[in-house]
Amino acid sequence: MGWIAILAALSGAVAVAAGAFGAHGAEGKAVELFKTGSHYQMVHAVLALLALRYDAQGPALLFVIGAAIFAGTLYGIGFGWPTWLGAITPVGGAGLIAGWLWLAWSLRG
Repeated sequence: MGWIAILAALSGAVAVAAGAFGAHGAEGKAVELFKTGSHYQMVHAVLALLALRYDAQGPALLFVIGAAIFAGTLYGIGFGWPTWLGAITPVGGAGLIAGWLWLAWSLRG
């Protein structure tokens, strides 16, 4: 489990912080960006830890990396960084989808 579990736990912490910022510090469209990013990041942090319990390290790593890219680009835009980051967001989403498919394949029995 090791370092992937640590990354998943840190991802969960970032998701909580981002959600809190979105609820209390962000304004306008940034509120929705932080809400969406933190939701996806938290779900996949928990899922990564669950995947590790089934010895599915590859899917767990894809969940952590995909969530970091997906949520990170949304957070960046929410902080006022260039909106072209939105073009990178789907790369993270593709990583999440790939993680789900890999997990399904690994659990097929």
